[in-house]
Amino acid sequence: MASAPSSAAGLEDVVAATSSICFLDGKQGRLLYRGYDIHDLVEHASFEEVVYALWHGDLPTRAQLDQLNASLAEVREIPEPVIKLLQDFPKNATPMETLRTAVSALSAYDPDGFRDNSIPANLRKAERLTAQIPTITAYIKRIRAGEPLVHPRKAGSIAENLLYMMFGTEPEELNSRTMNIALILHADHELNASTFAARVTAATLSDMYSSIVSGIGALAGPLHGGANEDVMKMLLRIGEEAKVESEVRGIFERKEKISGFGHRVYRTEDPRATHLRKMSEELGRRAGELKWFNMSRHIEQLVMQEKHLYCNVDFYSASTYYTMGIPVDLYTPIFACSRISGWSAHVLEQLSNNRLIRPRAEYTGPTERTYTPIDRR
Repeated sequence: MASAPSSAAGLEDVVAATSSICFLDGKQGRLLYRGYDIHDLVEHASFEEVVYALWHGDLPTRAQLDQLNASLAEVREIPEPVIKLLQDFPKNATPMETLRTAVSALSAYDPDGFRDNSIPANLRKAERLTAQIPTITAYIKRIRAGEPLVHPRKAGSIAENLLYMMFGTEPEELNSRTMNIALILHADHELNASTFAARVTAATLSDMYSSIVSGIGALAGPLHGGANEDVMKMLLRIGEEAKVESEVRGIFERKEKISGFGHRVYRTEDPRATHLRKMSEELGRRAGELKWFNMSRHIEQLVMQEKHLYCNVDFYSASTYYTMGIPVDLYTPIFACSRISGWSAHVLEQLSNNRLIRPRAEYTGPTERTYTPIDRR
């Protein structure tokens, strides 16, 4: 008989690597990027400043930020063959399938090529991916809606350009600020599933693009980046605040999971949810439509009352994005527009002191079987 498993299910609380990129304190509800508290960054920083800090370890000087912004602006457009690939995808392909495949295709057109795995080349690849994943996301939105593409501008931030390319108009200041904050909040989160997948791929000394495609594949799952889509689908299914209590209690009775609640690390409020809740309410008030925020708040209170679970980053991002007019199936690609900064930072960190990631499994199968000829089975 096999011995009792010695590892935690899902590797819960198992330390698998060292990192100086991101720190989580699950008991205190703290999130730090390179030592900077997320609340401080949301209040003062641009997403581009956070990107620089994740890659280089410190917030940039003015000259360093200007250089990064200029570099990102120069590489926002994607190659024409990749645009055609997006246009040729089947109409029933999901945005995350399309994003995953388009990012893989970008590798073939990268000026640094597949084989240059040096840190300088990977920094340039990280810049291109950080600039181009928002372009791909916006193009997916326009193509699926049968709208002409809106090409990126060299002026403006990543948040502003993403909204401009999606909707074809100059974004309102509140929407740009909201998107900037959302990008900061989703930029990194230690060894989450997609980041770990990216690091495992990088540890084989595969290329940056393969590592990021691994991350995108993991992010697509409903237990990871797809959770915010499920939250909005639930809100749309309930439809109005008067039905919230009966619908949620029905979910409890059926012992079904409500997306957007609980977290593997946090035992108090997810600090990212604090800001998303505020943005959801602010956008709702500006739009004169607080229904989605009020429904979310009611659900949050019921889940806390009955299940003692805090909401996580996915819960209020759903109503925030919906109030901005963003299609539900673009929520996870927008997550990738942010998390590319963290994925690439972790790839760079992994390669700076690499060792192949090769854990062991606790074997639970039989050990004394013998071969039986096929005509006797």
